[in-house]
Amino acid sequence: MRRSQYSRGRTTRDKAEKYDNLMPLLQSMSREFQELSKKKPDGVLNKRKVEIVNRLLRDIHQILNDEPTIEYLDLLDEDDLPQNSDVNLILSQTVAAMATFWGRYREGPLGGEEWAIEKE
Repeated sequence: MRRSQYSRGRTTRDKAEKYDNLMPLLQSMSREFQELSKKKPDGVLNKRKVEIVNRLLRDIHQILNDEPTIEYLDLLDEDDLPQNSDVNLILSQTVAAMATFWGRYREGPLGGEEWAIEKE
């Protein structure tokens, strides 16, 4: 059996590299807000934290811009400062969308060993 028959699709090298760089940051941020949400779910973020979260989310949205999940992913509202529980929800949805992306564009059995990259 050839590996490529396990692939569910192909992505660009740029998106695969961005995924590899950004997913650990997203996972770390998501864990932090899960903990904050447990301690103080109604705690409000300051503007600087909203900017930091949105900067990461914008870059992730570029990876997912052609995916069906993108229409369900939001940025934080910088004018109406969100609560920890709001951020936790948005980050959880983004983690799930990135996991779907990973599963769709990996080659090999069970989500394989390497990215399925479009031919250049």
